[in-house]
Amino acid sequence: MFRKLITTTLLVLAIAGCKSKPKNEVTENVGTGTPTEPGITQTPMEYGAEGSDSGKIPGLATVNFDYDKSSISADARKKLQGNAEWIKNNPRAKVQIEGHCDARGSIEYNVALGERRANAVKNYLTSLGVASERLSVISYGKEKPVDPADNDRAWAKNRRANFVPVTQ
Repeated sequence: MFRKLITTTLLVLAIAGCKSKPKNEVTENVGTGTPTEPGITQTPMEYGAEGSDSGKIPGLATVNFDYDKSSISADARKKLQGNAEWIKNNPRAKVQIEGHCDARGSIEYNVALGERRANAVKNYLTSLGVASERLSVISYGKEKPVDPADNDRAWAKNRRANFVPVTQ
């Protein structure tokens, strides 16, 4: 009986001794890349599901495409250079690139076109020095229009790639 009590006591003490102590680490200030002191609470980055389409994420811009094209225009290249800087300056964020199309064409065709658009953007961003593992692509085809109207102006808005940051 006494032996059992000593064994149990030693086991409890061993388990209690395994409890790790809090680490005194310097954390990175989300969004700026600058160190902060331990114990300072960081507010996590939060973004709406509409991402750059919302216009509420300074530094990330939605890019648009010509009809039935996935090539990146000169205007889109300028925007993507700014997006690349934003991504590099926010090392704790991964970014999902969403490819979108206008309402014309079949669902299958538009999903494929949206994927080509998103991949073209990803390839361009990686050529600007963004790590490819920080980027993911998805195509919504014509399923998530930013403007539901059925006219040239709305269709031009809907042919896009937008960016949704995802915290790590």
